[in-house]
Formats: sequence, C-alpha cells, structure tokens
Amino acid sequence: METVKDQEISEPVSPGGQFLSNSVLSLSIIAVMELEEPFDDALSIIPFLKDVFVPINPRFSSIMVADKDGVKRWKRVEVRLSDHVNFPVFTTGMSAQFYDECFDEYLSKMAMEQFPQSQPLWEVHVINYPTSHASSNIIFKLHHSLGDGFSLMGALFSFLKRADNPSLPLTFPSVQLHTSKYDRNFSMFRKVPTFFSSVYNSASDFCSSIRRSCLEKEDETPIRSGHSGVESLPVAITTITFSLDHIKQIKAKLGVTLNDVITGTIFLGARMYMETVSQGSGSARSSSFVVLNTRMLGGYKSVQEMLKPDSEAPWGNHIAILKIPIPKLGDAEAKNNPLKFVMNARKIIKRKRSSIGVYLNAKFLLLVARFRGPNGASKCIRGTLENTSMGISNVRGPMEQVAFANNPINGLYFVVTGAPQSLMAGVTSYIGKLRVALLVEKDFIDPQKLKSQIENAFDMISEAACREST
Repeated sequence: METVKDQEISEPVSPGGQFLSNSVLSLSIIAVMELEEPFDDALSIIPFLKDVFVPINPRFSSIMVADKDGVKRWKRVEVRLSDHVNFPVFTTGMSAQFYDECFDEYLSKMAMEQFPQSQPLWEVHVINYPTSHASSNIIFKLHHSLGDGFSLMGALFSFLKRADNPSLPLTFPSVQLHTSKYDRNFSMFRKVPTFFSSVYNSASDFCSSIRRSCLEKEDETPIRSGHSGVESLPVAITTITFSLDHIKQIKAKLGVTLNDVITGTIFLGARMYMETVSQGSGSARSSSFVVLNTRMLGGYKSVQEMLKPDSEAPWGNHIAILKIPIPKLGDAEAKNNPLKFVMNARKIIKRKRSSIGVYLNAKFLLLVARFRGPNGASKCIRGTLENTSMGISNVRGPMEQVAFANNPINGLYFVVTGAPQSLMAGVTSYIGKLRVALLVEKDFIDPQKLKSQIENAFDMISEAACREST
C-alpha cells in the first residue's frame, strides 16, 4: 500500500471498502454486456471512458493510499486509459463455438487476475468476436471496494440508453420498500410478542453468525471442495436463462417473492447435483450466504443522488450477508415436495430480515477493525464465506432493452470473483428474462451438469406450484 505525506488526498476509504480490499480478502464484480451487433468502432470506447465513465465517481480516478496516520484514503491520480482497456485477439474466421471456448477461457483468466494497486481499480475488455450469445461483448471488471452491486450497476445503467427511445428514462422492476428501523422498532413496541420475538431472533442470528464464522466447519461436498486458496484456482462460468413471466406465475401461486423462487430453485438444483455426483451428499450439512442490500429504498437512484451526503441510497458498500441452511434432500423428497426449498428459503430470509442481527454483525465488524485493524475484520468475513458452500447475489436490470453506444444489448449478467468458495451465483433480471450466472471451481464442479440440474429443479418447482391452489 502506497504511503503519502504531502500529496492531496480525498475521502477516507469506507470500512466496507477496506474490508474487501486487502491481502486477506479481495472481491471484484464482473459485468458482461452481450451486444447485438459487432463493436465496429472499438477505439471509440477510449473517449467514452474519458468523457462519460471516469467522471461518474472520483473513485474511478483514484487509488488507495495511507495517510501519515495510517488511514487509507482515496487519492486522485491521472488515469492512463490505455492501461484499463483490453482488446483480446483471437484467430479470425472461426465458428461461434470456437469463440465460445475462447471467450470462456478469457473470462476465467480475467476472473483470477488481481488489479494492480498503482492504478484505479477497474478495467474494460472489448471482445469483438461472435459467440453463440452475442455478436460482440463488452466486459466491465470493477473492484468491490469501489462500491457494492447497487452502486456499480447503477453507475453502468447511468450511461446506457433505451434502444427504442434514448430520450426516455430506464425503468426497473418494482420492489417492496424496506421498513425503516424507526418504524420497525415502533411496531415492535406496539406489539410486545413480535418485539420479543424479534429481539430473540436478532440475538440468535448474531450469536450463530459469530459461532459459524469461528467454530463450525461445513461438510466437504461436490459443491464445496475445501481447497486452500480456492479463490485463486481456475474457474468456469456458465449462465442459465429463465422467463421472468414464468417465475412471476410461480410467485403468484405460492404467495412468495421472485427472490424466494429463484433461491429455492438454485438450492434444489445444487442438492440434486450433489446427490448425482456423490450419493448421500444431498443430505450433507450445507448452507449458502445471500447478499442483502441494507439501504432503505425502492429502486436505483441517479449517481448524483447517491453521491449526496444525506442520500437515502448512498454510494458505497451497504450490504449484509444472510447465512441460510440449504434444505436437505431426503429419499425421493425432491420429487414429492420440491416447494419446501422455496418455502424454507422464504421463511428464513423473512425471519432474518425482521431481526437486527445484520446490523449487529456490521457493528461487530467495526469493533473488530478498531482493535485488530481492517485485516482482522476481513478475516471474520472470510471465515463466514469459507464456512458456507455457495453464495447468491442479485441485481435488478432494466425492463426495456438498452444500448451501449447505440449498439443494442441482448443480454446482461454478472458474477462476483475472489470469494473463497467453489460456487457463486449472480442473478440479473433484464427485458423479461432472469439470467443466473454460475461461477464454479474448474475441474471440481461440472458447470453443464449443475446447470442441467438447476433447470430440472425449476421445472419441478413449476409443476408443483401449478398443483397448488392459489
């Protein structure tokens, strides 16, 4: 970490930013945009980044430094755009299947590479070769210390325009507003039983989180290798596409949320894959972490709004991790009752949302950082991630088709890299589709077999939901 004395430096790096960027833990977000047409004028991306992207936030032109007191801060530097933009070269005139393999290999290599600390923590890759999914691809890789998925995806959406009418604003799926802590606490005191239940759940969630991070070890299974330094091992990435209308039908039938449906589907598919690879592992002790946005808001805000000091949706890392046990797969139970994977996920997430355990965990990390430094807090987070079998994160994309530099985007997806896990899932909604991107430990998890089992799980949940009365 560079140390500065007299140079001009700006805002301190937030605690969350420091926890996610050090020798213990370093996470990045990879966002892939599948373009409808070839990106003919590839060099035009340089002036675009200079005039549009870099000015979005000072962090895109800053590096982390330590001031004279050892406090990490963002320091503005001159951005050499040629160091941030990559144009990979493959053999020309080959088939889409050939470029699929090239793309997958390139994406896997990119996911493992670390950012140089001497320049701002982002990069762009322009892959101007036709794959099975797109005529060309543009990939943004951004370090998690720059912001969470809400901040970074909001930044990307700020420069994408509607393909049908660029003058109209983008619209996003509605979401139920989170209740403010004041209103929630007020409701607790009005309803004494609910209040005491919430207090108990909060204490239980907080204690169990600390216990599982420090003491408990999950079973090694076909989705958790337990390999040391797994975050540095080669990965493979594959995606699954679901109809958003189909998911909404299941959601309406069961009276659950869209996230409940897709989380339950991933859980069931993972268990079926485990059982297929190793009989009996479908009942092993396994859990997943689900990333929760702790902002009190209902949708994306403009970048200008996020950067205001008193914003209700401030820029930065405002997330919490919910650890959820994955329901076990009993004998023939998946076929008889696949909906338990959806309902169990809903029950646990709803209970944890009603507690303040996530806020207690955040305060605990700040306390650890105060006495043991940011690396100490990172070790606690890493312990939680290592003691789960998979992770799920999601973002909401636009409801209309968008374009990048007047080139329509047919598909969007993202993955989080650098977590010490063998399986990560990123969920994105976009123009009537839900895309699930699976990042798996290469040569340990078979991505195509896992994908097939998740697709089978969705069909089973759909059929079971159709048998349920509304």
